[in-house]
Amino acid sequence: MVSLRIGENESGQRLDKFLRKYFKEAPGSFLYKMLRKKNITCNGKKADGREILCIGDEIQLFLADETVKKFGGRLSVEENQQWDTDEQKVFLEAYHRLGELEVVFENEHLLVVNKPSGILTQKAKSEDISLNEWLLGYLISQKALSKAQLHTFRPSVCNRLDRNTSGLVVCGKTLAGSQQMGELLKNRTLHKYYYTYVKGQVTESGRLEGYWRKDEKINRSLLVEKDQGAAYVATEYRPLKVFTDRTLLEVKLITGKSHQIRLQLSAAGHPLLGDYKYGDPKFNDKYKKKFQISSHLLHACRLEFPPMDGVLAALSGMIVEAGVPKAFLILRE
Repeated sequence: MVSLRIGENESGQRLDKFLRKYFKEAPGSFLYKMLRKKNITCNGKKADGREILCIGDEIQLFLADETVKKFGGRLSVEENQQWDTDEQKVFLEAYHRLGELEVVFENEHLLVVNKPSGILTQKAKSEDISLNEWLLGYLISQKALSKAQLHTFRPSVCNRLDRNTSGLVVCGKTLAGSQQMGELLKNRTLHKYYYTYVKGQVTESGRLEGYWRKDEKINRSLLVEKDQGAAYVATEYRPLKVFTDRTLLEVKLITGKSHQIRLQLSAAGHPLLGDYKYGDPKFNDKYKKKFQISSHLLHACRLEFPPMDGVLAALSGMIVEAGVPKAFLILRE
């Protein structure tokens, strides 16, 4: 018999979801059969899989050791604590290769990192190294993540930025923190602000609205007429400093679709400086030659958390800010 004690990272989810993570290779039919036959119990009682797990709950597996191993489970706490050398090496290598990224805020549930331009938030290909792998390497190096924890919950980024967009990325360290962050992002109650340089002079604040669609064949976002397949998008902006041929803007992201800021500002006649996908090539070439700017200048500079209950209650009303990249400072002169 194997006994599993539910911790913070496993609590708050349904029993059947926990079991599917624990037994990664097991078909759902097998798990429900074991529940019906009381070969899997919760706190010593028969369970149907719909129970919401709490910290301290005990899951008992009356299964042969061979069955547990066959379906990807683990037999003991001692075994769970031992990292597979290759697996650990991948995460630590990502941590060292991407370097000591600036951790702007961290508590037991969340970590907010200032991502430099050029780093993927999530893998695009299996061989990529992204912020997700860096996060796991960072937590391992801080002795804040064990193999046992990773088996049922994998810390990961909560919001995504394009490879060449820099700035604040929120990472979930616990299941409860990740779930509440997911709700904030879904309900758009977490306010996200960006800095960007755009072509031309923008002298007044404004709001851009439209309908968005992604063309996957050409990997390009489009503004289209309102129809059943299009998503509403909105972006607000205000000028911070106006130059002869460019303007430094603060942008508030109301909705959050791929390339939304770049697309909407370009359609408004003020494409992002350095944006070769949606921008003005001649304008970009001038700044590339003079300042070696070869990608769009967009920086997620500030997050404003709403009033909250739950595990993130301590973050209510908190404002998290990130310092700007060197290119932004050079162009302010």
